[in-house]
Amino acid sequence: MRDGAIASVCIVGGGTAGWMAAAALANRLAGLNVAVRLIESEEIGTVGVGEATLPHIRAFNTTLGIAEPELMRATEATYKLGIEFCDWGRVGDRYIHPFGNYGPSDDAIPFYHQWLRLRTMGGAGRLDDYSYPIVAAEQNRFRHPASEPGRVESSFGYAYQFDASLYARFLRRYAEARGIERIEGKVVDVALDGTAGFVRHVTMADGRVVGGDLFIDCSGFRGLLIEGALRSGYDDWSRWLPCNRAVAVPTDSHGPLGPYTRATARTAGWQWRIPLQHRVGNGHVYCSDFISDDDAQQQLVDNLDAPMQAEPRRLRFTTGRRRDFWKRNVVAIGLASGFLEPLESTSIHLIQDGITELLALFPDQGFAAEDIDEYNRRMALHFERVRDFLLLHYVATERDDSPMWRHFRALTLPDSMRHKIDTWLTRGYVVPYQFGLFLPPSWVAVMLGQGLVPKGYDPRVAGIEPGALAKRAAALRAEVAAAVRATPDHADYIRQSPAAAGLAA
Repeated sequence: MRDGAIASVCIVGGGTAGWMAAAALANRLAGLNVAVRLIESEEIGTVGVGEATLPHIRAFNTTLGIAEPELMRATEATYKLGIEFCDWGRVGDRYIHPFGNYGPSDDAIPFYHQWLRLRTMGGAGRLDDYSYPIVAAEQNRFRHPASEPGRVESSFGYAYQFDASLYARFLRRYAEARGIERIEGKVVDVALDGTAGFVRHVTMADGRVVGGDLFIDCSGFRGLLIEGALRSGYDDWSRWLPCNRAVAVPTDSHGPLGPYTRATARTAGWQWRIPLQHRVGNGHVYCSDFISDDDAQQQLVDNLDAPMQAEPRRLRFTTGRRRDFWKRNVVAIGLASGFLEPLESTSIHLIQDGITELLALFPDQGFAAEDIDEYNRRMALHFERVRDFLLLHYVATERDDSPMWRHFRALTLPDSMRHKIDTWLTRGYVVPYQFGLFLPPSWVAVMLGQGLVPKGYDPRVAGIEPGALAKRAAALRAEVAAAVRATPDHADYIRQSPAAAGLAA
């Protein structure tokens, strides 16, 4: 090992964040003689309610060499083509944010601009009808993307709906099999170097001392190292995302097995529904300024579609992020780094971002300030871009039927959000980001789905002969419809695959 190289890493906290970090380090540091230890306490437990993911999780698992059927069996997973949003723009509205483009993905002019012109001619139909993953999700159908480019069945991505606690256990087995040491116990003290202020070791409740060169804080909301010891500070984003509590409960499975997550807007927040093989995850995210905890729980219970499997569990949080994700020799990942409500299934993805950026800027014992600054810059952008996209759902609305919705109607938006909306409303242009999780089709889905229709469209579309435009659109709709008819039922597809676990026959 070269002089100054990191020789030991200590991860404080388990759960999804801790074991994702441990698994990634076990994979990427293999053969480098770096000792990685993870401390977690059975007494403390984890939040463990996040069950929906984004397509990027597949790249994470593939990098680790994890086979999809093995993962799905271990986590009782189902497939996910997108997220259905109900009652957001107006009560009674619904739309699906798909993991894929509308129309062909290789068009010089995005197809939705052609649809906007067709709309002025009265022959557009639904934009959704040009999206294979939307139509398949609406009919509860799924298949893996086709390998032949150019087919509508190849123009989409997919994610998983799984039990996050089972995912953490799965990754624990993976990490321990590759040399990660798990230490059971509770951290009661953090010792800092008197000169540089680095964390040198933590002390366990039984007196054991665990040191490290690099510490990864996965201790959840409390941020035991990044905040408790190093006082990173926290940027509170409640003025934009005021929902600060949640109540969650699993229920029995009911009805068709949908390959999508559902988010239904309520009077003071929103309700999620995530179907797994063996149960359905449900929850209500809400703002305590506009509804009491008891009323929020009752609203959730009243809107369940199957019997509960456990008592509802309540959670509290403050939306925002650490001012420093990486400070001195501590990197915060997961809830220790910040929290944005799970409206677009971003919680696990932000863990993945934190791990990916750390591996890209993995330090030596010099902990170069330039690396730390760059990490913090990148993670700040990741969080801010997600914040803006979540905020879009609340402000792109005509609802004013409750105090919460009237609050959002009067909200002053961040400059970045205002610019994005104004540019879209002018001619349907989505300002792209260099750093940002959600690509233009996602912004199109939410803005059109919630009633933000541009005044214009790409002027190049005006050069297309109207008859040719209408003919092409009709052919695309027919191609999507035919492809979906040939797609298997989602539940049957899982049952007949090696991914089946708890799904009843």
